[in-house]
Amino acid sequence: MIMNYSTLKKALVFSIVAALGLIETSFAQNAASSSAKVFGGRGQYRTWSLGINAGVLAPVVAVGGSNDFTNWSPSLGYGFSLRKQVDHIFGLQVAYHGGQLSYDNDGATVNLGLGPRTDGITRISNALDITGVANVGSVDFLKRENAVNFNLKAGFGMAAYNWKEINPNSTPPKGSYGPDKDRNNIREVYVPVGGSIKFKVSDRVNFDLGYTMNFLNGDNLDGTKGKGFTKDKWSYSSAGLEFSLGSAAKPNLDWVNPLALMYDELKDPTLRQEVEALKGRVSALEAADLLKDSDGDGVADKLDKCPNTEAGIKVDGSGCPLDVDADGIPDSKDACPTVKGIARLNGCPEIAASGPVVPIQFEFNSSVLRTSAYSILDGLASSLKANSSAVVQLDGHASAEGTEEYNMTLSRDRANSVKTYLVNAGIAANRIATTAYGESRPVASNATEAGRSQNRRVEIKQQ
Repeated sequence: MIMNYSTLKKALVFSIVAALGLIETSFAQNAASSSAKVFGGRGQYRTWSLGINAGVLAPVVAVGGSNDFTNWSPSLGYGFSLRKQVDHIFGLQVAYHGGQLSYDNDGATVNLGLGPRTDGITRISNALDITGVANVGSVDFLKRENAVNFNLKAGFGMAAYNWKEINPNSTPPKGSYGPDKDRNNIREVYVPVGGSIKFKVSDRVNFDLGYTMNFLNGDNLDGTKGKGFTKDKWSYSSAGLEFSLGSAAKPNLDWVNPLALMYDELKDPTLRQEVEALKGRVSALEAADLLKDSDGDGVADKLDKCPNTEAGIKVDGSGCPLDVDADGIPDSKDACPTVKGIARLNGCPEIAASGPVVPIQFEFNSSVLRTSAYSILDGLASSLKANSSAVVQLDGHASAEGTEEYNMTLSRDRANSVKTYLVNAGIAANRIATTAYGESRPVASNATEAGRSQNRRVEIKQQ
């Protein structure tokens, strides 16, 4: 096998020193616990990584195809990479590698354009490419945390190389390449396609095994056209270390399993506490605002069209007092709730007497019924029972002794005494309306006792 041992030693020393230095820096930092959230964005992760590697360069690829030589030997290759992880399944990588390729034609003389030769070496001064890297092992349904990732990549690159003869041992001088033989290297575009396996060593370090096939857009790599025109290719099998860059307080996006992350977030006791706290705030808002009922009528203020309803008044769905007969008097205060009436008669209509009715007389300064009134009221009760649709109006009056205010109260008490008797006789209270006039409507002169006696009365109007 043809080897440049000086180059091998330099590459190995460089790789070891760089790896040890970066590992020491990595482990000097304490790994922080992850606080990443499912929809927290890239800013909560480390997304940059730097890799160094070494391995084997060969002038052949795994997919086969024809070559311009019959034999080849593995040679040392070395490189580095810089990658930006865009999300948990895709990243962009810039990679460099160099080294040499070794091949021969079993002693047959092959024209390389520089004279006859049997063996050859191609120096790859640099191969620089940019690739898209797909992480195909980031979602694992069996494990909460991945320790192995599988990556596939493809992209575009530019290679600079030159070749020399081995037998006889000669090296083309600088400026031997290009259309005018004025370049030190041949430069051609190539397409890298490959994959890798990443092993998680720590939160900062990965151990990588990779294989990349590089397809040139030309037939100059081996300087040989012994089998007709074919586009050349080479492969790079490598092993190396990759180091995650950035704050130690953040997890590495390479190893994020979004399914496990989502599960952990849903089961996070802190999230549950936040949900419970949110429920409490909603309940508090409902109690303080949505369900607030200032007038206590059972309808929330936000839906209450009559927000200042008097306590005890029955209301409808909009919070307004029930008023079946629409006379403006709430049913709870309406003595005749199904018949439109007037406020003075407690919601009952004013009734004109259908015939002469004997008034109920009272003693001076008294609202107690005389025994002589019983027969009159018993007859009235019988009449009302016989006619279930009939209603009665009771107007209370007083004589002029005392103050007007006192006489108004006395006349109301006299009307209520009559109503009480009728209710006790079996007449529904909502069929009886009462009103008080005090001393305002005398039927006789208050200058004489005979006249004042007539004014102490309750007039009955039936309809």
